[in-house]
Amino acid sequence: MPSNRITRSSIIDALASKNPHLFYRDVEKVVLAVFDEISKNLSQGNRIELRGFGVLGTKERKARVGRNPRTGESVQVDSKSIPFFKMGKELKKKLNASNK
Repeated sequence: MPSNRITRSSIIDALASKNPHLFYRDVEKVVLAVFDEISKNLSQGNRIELRGFGVLGTKERKARVGRNPRTGESVQVDSKSIPFFKMGKELKKKLNASNK
């Protein structure tokens, strides 16, 4: 399995090189605006559906009693929202086609 990492900067670089008619700073602003919009909507509890790619959302984890691994003491763990991603059918097909 490849261990290549894609960062926000590498996404901006790739999009800027594929669109030489756009200024780099404009591509950067658009990418940052998209990520900000996704973050804002997730923090509001909204579900983001990107057809052919997948769904981003949050799930609520209930409060529970946990254990401190160092001391073995029981501790109360508060409820929290966690992000999730569910892959879309088209993306799943592309990934499985590239593995053959």
